Amino acid sequence: MPPYNIQKRDSVKLQNVTEMEAEGLRSNLSHQELITEVEVRVQVRPIGTSAVPTGCYSVTRVQWVTVAILCFVNLINYMDRFTIAGILWNIQETFNITDSQAGLLQTAFVLVYMVMAPIFGFLGDRFSRKYLMAVGLLLWSLATVLGSLMKTYELFLIFRCLVGVGEASYSTIAPTIISDLFVKDLRSKMLAVFYFAIPVGSGLGYIIGAEVTKLVGNSGDSEAWRWGLRVTPVMGFIALLLILFMLREPPRGESEGGQHLQPTSFISDLIYLFTNKSFILSTIAFTCVTFVAGALAWWGPIFTQLGVIIQDHPNANKDDVAFVFGAIAMSAGLIGVPLGSLAGQKLRVSLPYADPLVCGVGLLVSVPFILGAMVLAEMNTVASYVVVFFGQIFLNLNWAVVSDIVLYIVIPTRRSSAEAFQILFSHALGDAGSPYLIGVVADAFKPYIHDRNVTTTVAPFISTTEMGFWNVTEGFSTVTEGFSTVTEGFLNVTATTSSGDLEDYYVEFKSKQYAMFLCVIINVMGALFFFWNACYITSDKERCDRAIAGEAEDQESTSSSRSLSTPEDPEEEQTQNLLN
Repeated sequence: MPPYNIQKRDSVKLQNVTEMEAEGLRSNLSHQELITEVEVRVQVRPIGTSAVPTGCYSVTRVQWVTVAILCFVNLINYMDRFTIAGILWNIQETFNITDSQAGLLQTAFVLVYMVMAPIFGFLGDRFSRKYLMAVGLLLWSLATVLGSLMKTYELFLIFRCLVGVGEASYSTIAPTIISDLFVKDLRSKMLAVFYFAIPVGSGLGYIIGAEVTKLVGNSGDSEAWRWGLRVTPVMGFIALLLILFMLREPPRGESEGGQHLQPTSFISDLIYLFTNKSFILSTIAFTCVTFVAGALAWWGPIFTQLGVIIQDHPNANKDDVAFVFGAIAMSAGLIGVPLGSLAGQKLRVSLPYADPLVCGVGLLVSVPFILGAMVLAEMNTVASYVVVFFGQIFLNLNWAVVSDIVLYIVIPTRRSSAEAFQILFSHALGDAGSPYLIGVVADAFKPYIHDRNVTTTVAPFISTTEMGFWNVTEGFSTVTEGFSTVTEGFLNVTATTSSGDLEDYYVEFKSKQYAMFLCVIINVMGALFFFWNACYITSDKERCDRAIAGEAEDQESTSSSRSLSTPEDPEEEQTQNLLN
C-alpha cells in the first residue's frame, strides 16, 4: 500500500456572539453560525512506514542481506529437490524399481511437504519466522545426508519424506518476510529475484547430481549417485548460520502499516481465504502450473535420454543430457522469471488486472513449445532442446507473479497461512501427483505398445552407421555382426545392445511420451483459470488495502481531531467551550 501524506488546512471563523445578539439573534448553540472553509487533501501514511524503501537505491544494507540470505536458501531448496531427477536413472538401477516407484519418490516428498505447509503457515503467522526457518533447514539437511546412506528403497523413501517436512517450513514463510520489507513494484522486483531460485536451483540440481555422480563414478564407485545428494546439505549448514546470525526478521505488516492487525483464529483465517475469489482462482491455476512443471522436471531428463538412444547415438552420455537439461532450465529461468515480473509491473499501470493475464498468456504460449519438444525428442535432440527452452521461458513467467498476487490480496497476518494453503492445494493436485501419475500412465501404456509391431515403428529411427552397427531389413532391426559394442555410450560403461534392447527403449520412450501429453491439457486449463481470476483481482486487492489501512486511518483521524479540539491559547479554548 502506498505511503500517504496528510495536508489539512482548516480555518474556522466564529461570528462574534455579541454582534449576533445586537442583530436580534439569540446567543445559543442552535443559532450560532459556524462558517468553515476547508481545503482538504487527505492521504494517510500508514503508521510506521516512514523508512520503507520505494526504490532500489533506498534499500538498506540490512534489507539487501536479508533478501540475499532468503534467495540463497531458496536456491538450496530447489537444488536439493531436483538433484534426484538428474540421477534418477542411477537410483532406479540401484534399487531396481519401476517408473511408478521412481515417481513415488517425488510424490511422497511433496505429499508430506504439502501436509506440513499449513502447520508451518499457522506457526509463521504467530511465532518467530526466523527460528522456524532455521529448524526446518536443519531438519531437511540432516534428512538428505542420512537418506544418501540408505541401502533399501523403503528407507530412502522415508528420508525423502522427512526432507519435505523441513522444506515446508521455509517455503511458506520466506515470501512473507520479503512482503514485510518492501511494497509495490519494489516488492515485485525482490520476489522476482527470490523466485529465480526455482528454475536456476532446479537446473543446478540436475547438473550437480549428474556431474558429482560422474566425477565420483570415474573413481570406481558403483553407487556414486549417493555423493550427488551430499552437496546441498553442506550448503544448508552454511545457510543455517546465516539465518541465525545475520537475518533480520521485520514486524508483520511493517511495510504497509499493518502492525495494528492482530492474529486471528485458524477458523477465521480459513473463512477469509476461502471467500477470497482471487485466492481460490489463482491457487487452482497455479496448481496446473505445478502439475506441468513437476512432471517435466522429474521425467524430462530420462525422456530426453531415451529419445537420444532410439536415434542410435552411441556416444550420448546420460550425464551430458542431464547437464544440458539443467543448463536449459537455468537459462530459461533467468529470462522467464524477470520477464513475467516486469510485464506485470508495466501492464498493471494501465490494466490493474494485468498480473493474472500475464500468467494465463504465458501458459497458453508455452503449449505448442512443450508439445513440439515431446514430438521432436525422438527425431532431433538439438531441435527438441531449442523448443523446450522457449516453452520453459513462457512457463516461468508465472512464479514471481503468482506469489505477488497472493501477497497483495491477503492481509499481513494471514499471508503465511495463504502461502501454506496455496502450497497445500497446488502440490496436492499438482506436482505431488504428477510424477507418480505420469509413471503409472506410462507403465499402463507399455503392454499396449508391446502388442503393436514395435520394430516396424522403431526402424525409421534407427540409422545405419558407417561401421555397420545395424542392418534394417524387412521392417525388423537385426544385428548382423553380433553385438554392438558401445564405448563411452549412454550408460557410460561398455555394453551390448541388441534389437530387443532397442525395442525396450522405444517402448519406454513412447509410453512416457503418451503419458506426458497430459501436461498439454493441464496447461490450457491453468490459462483459463488465470483469465477467470482477472475478473476479481482488482476488487480483492482494494478490499485488502482497505483492511490494512483501516485502523491506521482511524488513528490518524483521531489524532487530527484531537489537535483541532485542543487549542493551545486561552482565546481558542474559550471559543471551543462556546462551541461545546
